[in-house]
Amino acid sequence: MDGLYLLWWVQERGVSPAVVAAILALGDLAVIAFELPTGWLADRFGHRRSLIVGSSVQAIGMLWCWLGQGIAGLVTASLLVALGDAFRSGADQALVYRSCRVVRRERDFQRIEARTRATEQIVLVGLILAGGVIVGSFGFAAGWIAEAALSAIGLTIACAMTEPPAVADPIAVGRVPVERPRILSTAMFVLIVPAALLGGAAAAASFLAQTTGATDPQRLTALVATIALAEAAGAALAARAPAAGARLQTLLALSGALVFGAAMAIPSMLELAAAPLAFLFGLAHPLRAAAIQRLARDDARARVASVASACTMAAQTIALPLAGLWRNRRR
Repeated sequence: MDGLYLLWWVQERGVSPAVVAAILALGDLAVIAFELPTGWLADRFGHRRSLIVGSSVQAIGMLWCWLGQGIAGLVTASLLVALGDAFRSGADQALVYRSCRVVRRERDFQRIEARTRATEQIVLVGLILAGGVIVGSFGFAAGWIAEAALSAIGLTIACAMTEPPAVADPIAVGRVPVERPRILSTAMFVLIVPAALLGGAAAAASFLAQTTGATDPQRLTALVATIALAEAAGAALAARAPAAGARLQTLLALSGALVFGAAMAIPSMLELAAAPLAFLFGLAHPLRAAAIQRLARDDARARVASVASACTMAAQTIALPLAGLWRNRRR
């Protein structure tokens, strides 16, 4: 149903497009606000439990999207979906990394994270196309049932997981415990921020490329699919890349800034720039996830990942309206 939410609430539920847009933006802000407390809860009470709660809330949110009425229903549905996303965000990376540590295969985390993200992007394209076919053939009710069923499958998978035991940090020479940086530290900042800025640039370029004035649905669909597949290709490359830190993150962000700056200077390049920026973000995201997990304390892994996710979403949330203002001035 991704991409069909607006059509459902406007045409089927009679909510004005402006109100829908405002509430969807509220949902994005809610995710950012929920990230830190849900990350703390995941670290405190268990990452598997957080995934179970998030998947449960997500399933309820999908049903509320379908059955909710009016503005109140839309607000409730958006907040439920945001809460479900926040509970899963960070907890998933922490659970996988801690599982890798238990079996002494920490180096495999980057490959697993990268391949998972690449697969997510490819499957997302398929689900968007499938959602259109389902709704077009059987109606919106069938689409929402499919969404709720997918959420239920996610809940089943979360319940089948096992919480790995805590593993002590390695001991340095002289049996002095290794010092791990705080969540809000310079070391974490230089790892988290470059990819967040790159994500904001990629989101803005994607928006501008899709609003160039082209009205051909097939061309627009092909553009969206190309951008998603470019991000998947970047993540696939990250699965083969060696472990990297802040230096490579900064280099990728600077490369993205050059591409974005060239596209803004020559607007005809916007459609060409969206895919390279998505590729760079797809490459940077798994590398950042692995780097911050290597650096984080074992009792703060979900919180660190949640901070990184919140920073990326904040950059994208700021970049999109700025891109809209720039587009309006160009017209």
